[in-house]
Parts: sequence; structure tokens; C-alpha cells
Amino acid sequence: MPNVVRAALVQTKWTGDTESMVQQHESHARAAAERGAKVIGFQEVFNAPYFCQVQEAEHYRWAEPVPDGPTVRRMRELARETGMVLVVPVYEVEDSGFYYNTAAVIDADGTYLGKYRKHHIPQVKGFWEKYYFRPGNLGWPVFDTAVGRVGVYICYDRHFPEGWRALGLAGAQIVYNPSATSRSLSSYLWKLEQPAAAVANQYYIAAINRVGVEEYGDNDFYGTSYFVDPRGQFVGDVASDTEEELVVRDLDLDLIDAVRQQWAFYRDRRPDAYGDLVKP
Repeated sequence: MPNVVRAALVQTKWTGDTESMVQQHESHARAAAERGAKVIGFQEVFNAPYFCQVQEAEHYRWAEPVPDGPTVRRMRELARETGMVLVVPVYEVEDSGFYYNTAAVIDADGTYLGKYRKHHIPQVKGFWEKYYFRPGNLGWPVFDTAVGRVGVYICYDRHFPEGWRALGLAGAQIVYNPSATSRSLSSYLWKLEQPAAAVANQYYIAAINRVGVEEYGDNDFYGTSYFVDPRGQFVGDVASDTEEELVVRDLDLDLIDAVRQQWAFYRDRRPDAYGDLVKP
């Protein structure tokens, strides 16, 4: 029997408040479940605006604990209701002064499986993230879920090949990459980097981006979310660059083994020769 997983992702515009943003994502998740999806991922800090366009202390208010904060608790209920695995990116506060850009992973029965914290934190115009986030310190976990082994890499992380490889070595089959990336900054890289990472590491990637211009700056988030397979080919069409969209695609996980047998990249790695790469 083919090992096919129906997977979903959501790209949306900022609605103006957290409650309506969460409700919108709940609606999209229910619609995806009705279409047979078994896993869904949301965009970076999905329940808030992309406040990192400015450096203002007022935006620490978006942070909440993970997993015991209100959003993750609510998403656990949603997972139980829909029977879907959820990848839920939020702004996390661990303790006073300890903030992270985080994604919680919730299994299809509502079980909280763990979290990934973004490792690479940008600090450039329109993306002042070091003001808000500490670098991630939980490694690159891969979660055993009802749909298979799922990993997470967040936005700016995608420019760094080391984490992609760590997820592959840990057995990831599907990696969600929730993002908030602007048309003027790196749009030409968007359809290049993740397909290349999918080929190099031989798994599926779900690349998610926001849509539209928000109230805290002029970043034009260009959507264009997609799934890409281990051969670097888009699975179905790429989403709109201007409109909200729910993307649902069938992912044939048997393709991972087929590609790894054909392109034996893991066999031919040379970790014994890579020591210099991690020297300061």
C-alpha cells in the first residue's frame, strides 16, 4: 500500500487581533480536515502580527508559555477535534527575560509532543528579531507523530544548511518551515532554497509565508507557500503571492526511500572530513 499523507499549510493576512487570527486558523484547520488532511502547519508567530519590523517593548505582550499558554492549549483541543497533527508557531516566554521564536508540535490526539526554538536570529532592517528572541537551545528535534516523523525549521533558519541536515539525520520525513519573509528582501531565494534543501536532505518541505502589508512596517509578505518533494519538485501549484490560501497536498512518503536509494547522498557523506566547518 502506498504510504501517502495528506498534508496542509495555511498562509494568511494579519486580521488585527489575536482572537480573530486564531479563529481564522481554526476555520482553516477544520476545512483542511474536511478535505482529508492529517497534518497542518501555520505561519511564523501565527497568532500575532510580524512585530519585528519595529523594536518596541510593548510587543513582548504577544509572548506566552509553551505548552501551558492559552494558544497551545486551544490548539491541543483543535487537534483532538480534527484528528490532525498541528505545527503551531508562537512567541514563547519561558521565564522573565527569556523569549523565543517557537513552534509547538501537537499530535493528532491532542498530545503535546514538544517544541522547536528558532536557532538563527536576524537583526536587519524590518527584521529586528534579536530585540525579541534568544537563539534556540533545544537542538533540531524530530517528532514521531500520527503521520510520520515531522521536523520544524523557522524562517531565517532556512538560509543555514546545517539545521536542514540535522533534521534529515534525525529521520525527518516532513519539515515545516513557517516564515515571514518580504518581497523586497529575498523573494528570489524563496523558490530556490527550500527545493534545494529538500533535494540535499531528501525529505518533504512545507514552506509557509505570510501575505500582505501589516501595521508595523512596510514589509510586503508575498505568500507563495508550497510543498516540495525530495526531488525538489513542487507538489501541485504554489500558492498566491497576494491572497490568503489553504494548501492541501498528498505527499507520498515512499518517494523518500526511492530517492535515497537513487541519490545516495547519506551514504556518501564524509562527516570525518567536516570538522573545520564547526570551528569558531
